[in-house]
Amino acid sequence: MAPKPMLRFVTVKRAMPSKRPPDLRTQDFGEIYAEFASATAEEQASRCSQCGVPYCQTHCPLHNNIPDWLRLTAKGRLREAYELSQATNTFPEICGRICPQDRLCEGSCVIEQAGHGTVTIGAVEKYLTDTAWDEGWIAPISPRQERSESVAIIGAGPGGLAAADRLRRSGVQVTIYDRYDRGGGLMTYGIPGFKLEKHIVLRRIEQLAQGGVEIVPKCNVGTDISFGEIRERHDAVVIATGVYKSRDLAGPGADAAGIVRALDYLTASNRVEFGDDVPEFQIGALNAHGKKVVVIGGGDTAMDCVRTAIRQGASSVKCLYRRDRTNMPGSQREVANAEEEGIVFEWLSAPKAFIGDPVTNVRVQKMRLGIPDATGRQSPEEIAGAEYDEPADLVIKALGFEPEDLPSLWDQPGLEVTRWGTIKAEFTTGRTALDGVFAVGDIVRGASLVVWAIRDGRDAADAVLDYLDQAHSIAAQ
Repeated sequence: MAPKPMLRFVTVKRAMPSKRPPDLRTQDFGEIYAEFASATAEEQASRCSQCGVPYCQTHCPLHNNIPDWLRLTAKGRLREAYELSQATNTFPEICGRICPQDRLCEGSCVIEQAGHGTVTIGAVEKYLTDTAWDEGWIAPISPRQERSESVAIIGAGPGGLAAADRLRRSGVQVTIYDRYDRGGGLMTYGIPGFKLEKHIVLRRIEQLAQGGVEIVPKCNVGTDISFGEIRERHDAVVIATGVYKSRDLAGPGADAAGIVRALDYLTASNRVEFGDDVPEFQIGALNAHGKKVVVIGGGDTAMDCVRTAIRQGASSVKCLYRRDRTNMPGSQREVANAEEEGIVFEWLSAPKAFIGDPVTNVRVQKMRLGIPDATGRQSPEEIAGAEYDEPADLVIKALGFEPEDLPSLWDQPGLEVTRWGTIKAEFTTGRTALDGVFAVGDIVRGASLVVWAIRDGRDAADAVLDYLDQAHSIAAQ
């Protein structure tokens, strides 16, 4: 009797793709995980329990049909598995690489809760789409019928690209306006290559361009073109700018030379990998080589910074976070990767002051966790007299991002924002206070995950199509 294709989690142990040794992977910016072999991907997919209530699917922002494409993978029906994966996710190979699966699908896996080790969902997802590219199953968009309506998308990050893909497949004419010279947003310039190699992003952008999406690079809305002009040119607008304004540090000496923003640092590093001329890197201002580096923050951006610094040849890298390991917002998998690579984490530690200009030391205040607040999260409190100085030649601020003041920058007082400065938009549709204007991703949610931006882009695209259909019906009357 042939073995059952599924429910093999008792006899087959969980396995991840092989990972390059730390001493090798820190010498370059290549991805650290290898690809699954076909037999291994099928075997790992076969561990799925096919449970009646798929919590992996429920806890995925895109509600990907994970159990079904795992079953198809286990049976070797890879093209069908890929097509099912692509049906709900515009960029499965990107999510497979950078989604925090340990906090989402894999963290909710039933067999993980039963102690058998989660199905390696992300690695299988990555394998499926990489196989689809290799086999030529992915082609430029070719709408069955063209539509005359035109939609502008401001921002070529994951939310904007996802909306563009969905709109173009429906035949809508799409133009993306982006401030950078390459599309992809933070996927291109914020996330390092060891997590997401850049050709993975750029080939998706090329696919959109080949399918008829017009991309206007180096275009700052409000400077190179007004928001009003964009509205006049197009039948609807999707705002997908993301949030790029860095939260700042307080305390004495916080303005000293040698204290830099995480996004500036990561963008410079990624541009160097592209072969761009980056003067700030060449003179050392945004280069960690030979330096004692201190990164402040506990999110995924902080993890990107510490792991970039070690690859640039920093003499030491330490990460200060004011809470403990359990309460940090970043991926635990990324923390483990960073520790393997030699990064030291100073938990329950916060900067109190910065000494020297250029900076030479960070005065560190030790913390403890106090009484939980209304959400159940414990707030950090200072421990009186518990201070020390940490040597530092380069301090990187990775404290998160805030929205820019778009109503002022774009001279659009009617564009309503929340008390946090994010655009006020209708849940699921992205409709804003301005007629025919929608907003998606971080500019609505605040700094969040790529997968949520993709979800918002897809939902807003559907809402835009409804809006265009209604406008067409009214015009026909």
